[in-house]
Amino acid sequence: MALTPRLDFRQTQAPVMTPQLQQAIKLLQLSNLELAAFVEGELEENPLLEREESLIGGDEAPAPAESASNDDGDAATLSDREELSSTEAPLDSDYTNVFPDDPFRPAGGAAPAARGDSDSLPGIDQTMASEVSLREHLTEQLDLSISDPTARMIGRALIDTLDDRGYLSASLEDLGEQLGCPPAQVEQVLMIVQGFEPTGVFARDLIECFSLQLAERDRLDPAMLKLLHNLDYLTQHDMPGLRRICEVDEEDMTEMLAELRTLDPKPAAAFDVGAVEYVTADVMMRAKQGGGWEIELNNDTLPRVLVNRAYYAEITTQAREKDEKAFVQEKYQSANWLVRALDQRARTILKVATEIIRQQDAFFRHGVSHLKPLVLADIAEAVKLHESTISRVTTNKYMATPRGLFELKYFFTTAINSSEGGDMHSAEAVRHKIKLLVDNESPKSILSDDKIVKILRDDGVEIARRTVAKYRDSLKIPSSVERRRMKHAAG
Repeated sequence: MALTPRLDFRQTQAPVMTPQLQQAIKLLQLSNLELAAFVEGELEENPLLEREESLIGGDEAPAPAESASNDDGDAATLSDREELSSTEAPLDSDYTNVFPDDPFRPAGGAAPAARGDSDSLPGIDQTMASEVSLREHLTEQLDLSISDPTARMIGRALIDTLDDRGYLSASLEDLGEQLGCPPAQVEQVLMIVQGFEPTGVFARDLIECFSLQLAERDRLDPAMLKLLHNLDYLTQHDMPGLRRICEVDEEDMTEMLAELRTLDPKPAAAFDVGAVEYVTADVMMRAKQGGGWEIELNNDTLPRVLVNRAYYAEITTQAREKDEKAFVQEKYQSANWLVRALDQRARTILKVATEIIRQQDAFFRHGVSHLKPLVLADIAEAVKLHESTISRVTTNKYMATPRGLFELKYFFTTAINSSEGGDMHSAEAVRHKIKLLVDNESPKSILSDDKIVKILRDDGVEIARRTVAKYRDSLKIPSSVERRRMKHAAG
């Protein structure tokens, strides 16, 4: 049989990730603050998009409420309150562009204030002194302490190598090779700059940092040096061994430890303080009078935009060239898609959060010990969405509840079998039980991992000893030997 090339047509079906679908998936996993930044960029690029400053048409009727039965049989009413712009609006709606008043002109159109007027002076926020960074603070001391240009250059290089704690992050040999000078010369400058404020900067490790601070207080005696070089005994709470090495009695050791606690292991922490990042809730939940829960999206952080159809109708009649018409049509479709995508994202988040509350109703009523095992597939099956969609919806999303602020991922925990054949236990609930057992243990009766396993099995939790050890480590709880030594030293 001869083999010859030929052309065949074949029709098949395959899922295609369009650019809009990819963008919609990306919007799902953004938090409200990240979404607001994305929308700001779209508002700058698309002239047909407009920020909705207020709801059009006055107060809207209350959104329909959704009733659901929880595990306890009570009816939980979860109202859908997202106040997003509708996907469609009449073409004759008047969305006239309103520009902000001239910031240099008072309200009412009066002339700008004269230069001598107090209104024209900068505000206090513009005249306040800025915070001094660690580099600036040390450079100022360097210029006052060292006049030799070469030594100053070495000092500036030492300042550049400091990490966030104020420690040197490079060796003297590497610095000498980089600057083309012997390491001994770098060490001479190092001895000078180690006397700068804050005391402890330019240390090469924790021991040197503490030594510099103790030397300034004239407390760096041989016993304290031995203590600094044997801090491992302190972390192990081996006080008898530490007193034996330092050759001091119990009273002297108590005073030395008190002195040690006053030292600053991170002398640079007071400088270069970064901005504090706060977590903002994406979903708000509260108890309703008469029972049940009420859930709504955090509208304060949700961007609300609409399509300026009046402007679209105006520029459509003015577009003459083919490229102009294509540009206008592309921006119009993009604006419509963004409004619909924002609405769909909000409804999806609300639907998933609602189902999580239904599934974990016992947790909200009774606490973490009643947290149920839950996986993404459980929520996906209930709301008829794919697991990957549930994963994206719960990423970087937080819910404010009567029990605190929780990431949506927190409510998904693995299951641990019950020794009595009943309902399975949540891993997070088991961790909570382990923490309670350790917190309430007597100093005279420290619970070993085997003992914790026995107590949990008696309580209906089928768990292995290695699992208890893993959960204990995740909670940063020391072993029974270390806890016994710590409580013996404290008592």
